[in-house]
Amino acid sequence: MIKQENCRVVSNTQIGDNIFELVLSGELTANMSEPGQFVHVKVSNGFDPLLRRPISIAAIEKENSTFTIIYRRQGRGTALLAEKSAGEEVDILGPLGNGFPVMEAAQGQTAILIGGGVGVPPMYELAKQLAQNGVSVISVIGFQTESAVFYEKELARFGEVYVATVDGSYGRKGFVTDILAGFDFQADIVFACGPTPMLRAIDTGNFAPKTYLSLEERMGCGIGACFACVCHTKEDPHGYTYKKVCSDGPVFKAGEVVI
Repeated sequence: MIKQENCRVVSNTQIGDNIFELVLSGELTANMSEPGQFVHVKVSNGFDPLLRRPISIAAIEKENSTFTIIYRRQGRGTALLAEKSAGEEVDILGPLGNGFPVMEAAQGQTAILIGGGVGVPPMYELAKQLAQNGVSVISVIGFQTESAVFYEKELARFGEVYVATVDGSYGRKGFVTDILAGFDFQADIVFACGPTPMLRAIDTGNFAPKTYLSLEERMGCGIGACFACVCHTKEDPHGYTYKKVCSDGPVFKAGEVVI
């Protein structure tokens, strides 16, 4: 059930180069269950900026009614969010969208989780739930440079972690796809979230029998009313049919939509 609530800031910590981890407390945590869902964040108390910011849910802690989101400070809206301190409130709408189908990975199977930049956060809750279900987890995460790397140790709680940086300052030089090509991973399912070029490379479905992708897209309303985040389906060669990333996604099966 979607809920709008003024959630209390527990902490707002910088964990990388312009990367912040925001822990919030609120009753809407009780409605969260699917890794890969997101919340729509009102970054100021007024009408400027007007639009909310969609941010993936990184962790869900129902026992203390808290959840974590991780965001990059890169524009005026997220700069305002970075100024929030413990005890302040943030207007949150959520949880929104359809997350990763955790039950598609059976006990004893192997799942590869692929995250690029701010596509890494939803992989934490996903890795946690998969590990709890007896699934072997391998995480492959990519960043621009060493100072941007985050959540490597956190993901290591649930399985092996491989890191790539574009400039080679940490881990393997290159992209996550270079790691996938350089190792003989035997996986039953792939889950991925990150920039469009990365998702296009994974959309081929060559890395596992089943592949699910979480799309990053600019959104207006976040609930499927404004049609600002539509993408075409691959089944329609004329491009007349589409799906909304916010309400039909953000997670889609490989080959379902045009990336």
